[in-house]
Amino acid sequence: MMNSGLTPSGEVKIVPLGDSGLIVKLGDVISLETHKRVRQLSDYLERHPFNGLIEYVPAFTSVTIYYEGLTLMTEYADEVGQEDRDFPFQIAAALMNNIILQLKDISDEPERIVNIPVCYGGDLGPDLDAVADHNGLLPEEVISIHTSADYLVYMLGFAPGFAYLGGMSERIATPRRSTPRLSIPVGTVGIAGDQTGVYPIETPGGWQLIGRTPTRLFLPELMPPTLLKAGDIVRFYPIPRMEFDQWEEHKS
Repeated sequence: MMNSGLTPSGEVKIVPLGDSGLIVKLGDVISLETHKRVRQLSDYLERHPFNGLIEYVPAFTSVTIYYEGLTLMTEYADEVGQEDRDFPFQIAAALMNNIILQLKDISDEPERIVNIPVCYGGDLGPDLDAVADHNGLLPEEVISIHTSADYLVYMLGFAPGFAYLGGMSERIATPRRSTPRLSIPVGTVGIAGDQTGVYPIETPGGWQLIGRTPTRLFLPELMPPTLLKAGDIVRFYPIPRMEFDQWEEHKS
């Protein structure tokens, strides 16, 4: 384990991941401050990739870095101290340490707001009534609460384009279904515990389904292939079934 110094919100830790990767741990709990640091590091690596960088993977509290060890040994051995040049991990950790020390001088980018239409209830949201009953609300109140929040995209994972969102009101929190469904249609909006999200591809799942969006979140023909990215703000807004059907007809 390698410590990379102190930041305003705590100690950063750099740990090895096999022989060609490392994890930069930027916090111990999921928080807005830690998320901002994850974004800063990810944005820096996107703009200034070092030679040998294969991929970076942001998560809730960390960023995983994959690298080519031989390239690091060839390119950067003379740029780090003698004690840090014997192994690729030591060189990669030294590079990350130098980058992290610069992040405090980097200003945050403004969040991008992505508005996502949702048709709630009916056959597109068969669990809307169950969510309402669980919380002692009317279905219309669930819709109002769900569409009144700004949701922060903390990270992507689980499935291509699936965004882990923060910010849902506890007033509509509902446990997962006891029996998961074998197939959930693309674009379905669900609730599980205190989380909400959109299924970007057809997949099994146990979330409570409250609606569906005609907006595609996974776009394999584009680069990047996802509509959302970490740091985005998602706002859901309701649309009637007729408008949903029109969107679907336009896509086909």
